[in-house]
Amino acid sequence: MIGLVAVTAAGRSAAAQLASAWPGEARAYEGPVGAALAQAWDECDGIVAFLAVGATVRLVAPLLADKASDPGVVCVDEGRRHAVALVGGHGGGANALAERVSAVLGASSVVTTATDAVGIPGLDTLGWPVEGAVAAVSRALLDGEPVRVQADAVWPLPALPPNAGAQGTATLLVTDRLVAPEDRTAVLRPPSLVVGVGASRGAPTDEVLALVDAALADAGVSPLSVRHLATVDLKAEEAGIVEAARLRGWELVTHPASDLARVDVPNPSAVVLAEVGTPSVAEAAALAGGTAELLVPKRKSVMATVAVARHRPRGRLALVGLGPGARDLVTPRAVAELARASVVVGLDQYLDQVRDLLRPGTRVLASGLGDEEARARLAVEQARHGHAVALIGSGDAGVYAMASPALDVAGDDIDVVGVPGVTAALAAAALLGAPLGHDAAYISLSDLHTPWDAIEARVRAAAEADFVTVFYNPRSRTRDWQLPKAVGILAAHRPGHTPVGVVRNATREGQRVLLTSVEALRPEDVDMYSVVVVGSSNSRVVAGRMVTPRGYRWMA
Repeated sequence: MIGLVAVTAAGRSAAAQLASAWPGEARAYEGPVGAALAQAWDECDGIVAFLAVGATVRLVAPLLADKASDPGVVCVDEGRRHAVALVGGHGGGANALAERVSAVLGASSVVTTATDAVGIPGLDTLGWPVEGAVAAVSRALLDGEPVRVQADAVWPLPALPPNAGAQGTATLLVTDRLVAPEDRTAVLRPPSLVVGVGASRGAPTDEVLALVDAALADAGVSPLSVRHLATVDLKAEEAGIVEAARLRGWELVTHPASDLARVDVPNPSAVVLAEVGTPSVAEAAALAGGTAELLVPKRKSVMATVAVARHRPRGRLALVGLGPGARDLVTPRAVAELARASVVVGLDQYLDQVRDLLRPGTRVLASGLGDEEARARLAVEQARHGHAVALIGSGDAGVYAMASPALDVAGDDIDVVGVPGVTAALAAAALLGAPLGHDAAYISLSDLHTPWDAIEARVRAAAEADFVTVFYNPRSRTRDWQLPKAVGILAAHRPGHTPVGVVRNATREGQRVLLTSVEALRPEDVDMYSVVVVGSSNSRVVAGRMVTPRGYRWMA
């Protein structure tokens, strides 16, 4: 819950705007400001105070406990110009809350957390537990001091700055192993461990936890690296297991017995097979769901069984569409994924557009025009090595772009995230008016990947079905006859005055928008930087804009 505290009419108006934008998530606190702020502090995860920074500092100072439990506090000024992350930038979520407030109110977010200010990921923002000299190592990263990074495996983390490498007086360990704390050493705990649990009906929670703790300690691994507890679905409601997971803050994952029966384990049991339909619960549940090694074979107490497995990291591949070219049409999700990546792969001209959005230390793998398949294979290979990879392209990654060749070679051994982008067709349509108001067909006229006979058959089908037709890759210096041929096919099925829109460099420098007709279209006005939109027989030009009605009766 986000608490909203305001004392002036302008503040209450802004608070009401936030409450409207976040229904069910934000609550206004009324009454004397000190009491309202104190109540919100006790009840909310974040607070937006429509007060001066100085006044808010004095009011919250007696309430401060520690950054692990304090809510994030954002101050907004009377004129809605600034949203200042005041308390709990990372741990309390104030930095992110300031960005959200700014997006609704049109303010500028003010974030003073050092790592955020210079684009370096804070060690406490990675979603993993971190121990040890966190402040000292973070300071070393910020100051450009050499920091030694030592990891047991490659994990899909965001890029660390260039001063993070093989040498340094400060150290960042990425490990699930129990290690003796050292000065100037921070330990980042990856979610590498899965604890498989079986239990008899009525097994006490204390017995389950004691067995789990002993298994982890004997293996020399940290409970902070436990990804989840796992068991067979028949035990999904077993109170001792459920409560053990809740007390430790671990997710409880259950598997069907039939799935666990297919997992190869060193210690199968005919008795367990007869009772629950799988020869193993603890070992199979610990190993299920990935490539894993068994660290602790099953061990038993009176009523419980436990096993521990270490899972191999899964790399991450984000397929990111950058939109048609304008920076304000790059989606916030795309920006977040670029910051999330440690490796970015793409065409050199697209990478040049977004280099300022990459974190310091990001490894950039650029290549020239052509050979999209090689770029896709490179990105997938990097993800298979465990990295967080962003494969970028213009428009939407799934529309005549990089998602298809990448997913054609990607297996189930990596995680894949699709990030939608604004396509060239959508950008062109917005500039032309509303030409895509009804059914439309998208056809590439490039015969580099598709035989012309197949392209021509698709154009004929679109013509006969009276689709609005969008042509990608319409004309190049060596392919100059395909566009006239395609438009001629469409012309046989619709009037010569049917509108045609040609948009070159949509939203980019050199943008040009031309509205013409089927009979008047000049192929020389079109090149590979253009998108051609040919209307259906119902498309019209209204007040200089191309419009296709939504299937309702057209009103003249």
